[in-house]
Amino acid sequence: METLLTALYVKIDDEPAGPRRLGRPPVLTDSELVCLALAQSLLGFTSETYWLRYAGKHLTGMFPYLPQQSGYNKRLRSAFGLVKRVIRMLAKSSDFWLDDCWIVDSTPVPCGMSRPTVKRSDLAGWAGYGYCASHSRFYWGLKLYLVCTGPHG
Repeated sequence: METLLTALYVKIDDEPAGPRRLGRPPVLTDSELVCLALAQSLLGFTSETYWLRYAGKHLTGMFPYLPQQSGYNKRLRSAFGLVKRVIRMLAKSSDFWLDDCWIVDSTPVPCGMSRPTVKRSDLAGWAGYGYCASHSRFYWGLKLYLVCTGPHG
């Protein structure tokens, strides 16, 4: 695990940095933060609280400072540009990036059914209205996409 996280950190840290923030430099760099988020995803933790508790017990040698859950979430959202670049960089480093044929499928993920729910939802900037032809209905929510390549052989 430590070898994987070290390799990820080095690869992430080589990415060009975004705009420099003013003020005191953070104790946990953006590269460390994104590496920590990737480890969370790879280990299957869906709860930030549980993840930070786990990382505090098992990863203190690699990450001596861990923010609280609210600070972790806020910093991760502000590093979204770096997260996108890292996802693209990791995808490009796989053999499948160069395939001639990609298969794409999507399905709607409804996030709210009533107008008051839509108005007070935290997904307001992300979700939108759409129509699902396979279910013959309108929905308010997101669209989940699967992008993959065909079988190799």
